[in-house]
Amino acid sequence: MSDTPLVEMRNIEKRFGGVHAVDNVSVDLYPGEVVGVLGHNGAGKSCLMKILSGAMPLDGGEIRVNGEPTEIENPRDAMAYGIETIYQTLALADNLNAPANLFLGREMKTRWGTLNDDAMEAEARKVLHRLNPNFTNINDAVRTMSGGQRQVVAIARAIYFNAKILIMDEPTAALGPSETKMVADLTTQLRSEGIGIFLISHDMHDVFDLCDRIVVMKNGHCVGAHRIEEVSKDDVLSLIIAGQLPEGWSPRNGGGRA
Repeated sequence: MSDTPLVEMRNIEKRFGGVHAVDNVSVDLYPGEVVGVLGHNGAGKSCLMKILSGAMPLDGGEIRVNGEPTEIENPRDAMAYGIETIYQTLALADNLNAPANLFLGREMKTRWGTLNDDAMEAEARKVLHRLNPNFTNINDAVRTMSGGQRQVVAIARAIYFNAKILIMDEPTAALGPSETKMVADLTTQLRSEGIGIFLISHDMHDVFDLCDRIVVMKNGHCVGAHRIEEVSKDDVLSLIIAGQLPEGWSPRNGGGRA
């Protein structure tokens, strides 16, 4: 693992009036690592990730990418730093096909300034085949695709534009077992390629199958940050619900996946 994190979020603050949605939170992410960001609804986890994605301005603290200070004021800034987000809703245009969704807002043009549909389809086939060799119906409207195929389109859109840092928001929500496994396999593949992933999830199976570390938030605070092998599912639930580990807790040292 590289000595320099892909991302460092230091002492991040976000306030809405008198409410501290994120209160002095620090997290980091290394290449080829999956970090789970956990907590109940309203805990601050999505707010923290929206700050990184440029969807929400921070009120205090600092974000570094590859060790360098950044100014992330909008999603375009985040994309310029190789930060892409796959939202739970996927943010796909249902009436468009996979190539059109892949290049939405970043379309390839011919030298005459018209849309280069052939080039976009060829590039879409390359990246979709890399993720799922069985994905052949790329010219169908995405509304007709399965949930797993729609996730592949959303992931392809992120990695085609050289994402190094991926925020995945509940990527297996509402998917069946086979599609969930496909998304899990894709996550593992992306990690092996050196992409760092922040995984927002309520699914404990996803967390323990995919994550290297976890960060647990409650009421805007980080209440725990651990390597996954140090904790059990009960430990994580205790952090989420009570904001602390069980009394007498000690690291599991490899027993966390049981």
